[in-house]
Amino acid sequence: MPFANLKVPADTLTPESKKKLIDAVTDAYAAVYGERARATTLVLLEEVPDGGWGLGGGILTAEMLGRS
Repeated sequence: MPFANLKVPADTLTPESKKKLIDAVTDAYAAVYGERARATTLVLLEEVPDGGWGLGGGILTAEMLGRS
């Protein structure tokens, strides 16, 4: 079973954009593994709260990423 775990900043995706992202990832797996993989492809979107990201030992916030 193909599995993708995508972590995204919280509150940055609409329900429609989540669907679009899940569809795109599923399509990518199907393109590689064939259509037989589509029905068993699992895509998990995890929304990470502000301040829950780190890079190089530092905490990234929405303000630092230009989202505030």
